[in-house]
Amino acid sequence: MQKPRIPIPKNRIFRLILGWALIAGGIVGFLPVVGFWMIPLGMVFLSVDSPFMRRLRRRGQVWLGRKWEKLPFVHKK
Repeated sequence: MQKPRIPIPKNRIFRLILGWALIAGGIVGFLPVVGFWMIPLGMVFLSVDSPFMRRLRRRGQVWLGRKWEKLPFVHKK
């Protein structure tokens, strides 16, 4: 399976601001327009520059992959 590609800005400062803004917006996910989906997206932007966030993102990715494989409708290779 091919890794998903997400376009990420080249400017480090912009990535940091965008990542933290997405996480902050995700915290108030109960409001309309913003949502909890913004937290993992913010972590993706921050994981480019932060080893700590990279480890958190990778752990979440592995956890989701394991849960996905246990679903009955997923075809195993």
